Amino acid sequence: MNLAVNYPKLFDKFEDKELELRHLLGVDENYEDFDSEEYEFDHEDYNYVIYIAEPIQDALGKEKMAKLMLKLHDNDVFENFVASEEDLYGVKTTISEEEIVDLVLSQVEEIV
Repeated sequence: MNLAVNYPKLFDKFEDKELELRHLLGVDENYEDFDSEEYEFDHEDYNYVIYIAEPIQDALGKEKMAKLMLKLHDNDVFENFVASEEDLYGVKTTISEEEIVDLVLSQVEEIV
């Protein structure tokens, strides 16, 4: 996936045009881990954890980050949505990790 081609308005905001997905966004499956308290999301209620990395946070700014959070919260693909912080969300959905990435980046592209 060529992120700069798929999300041109977002990449116009970056000085480094070679950023990769891992620098922008983290979408991880949430599972029960007895040895870690890294995430505070119950794995039964939230099957994915989404982290919005600094380059996107900087590109959007605080006001637009709040708008992104609301747009994601109101999206019907998420059965459950909770924001632990302005950049960390727990979601329950039936769509795949790749579809979540595309959804979030598309929302960012729309807002930026």
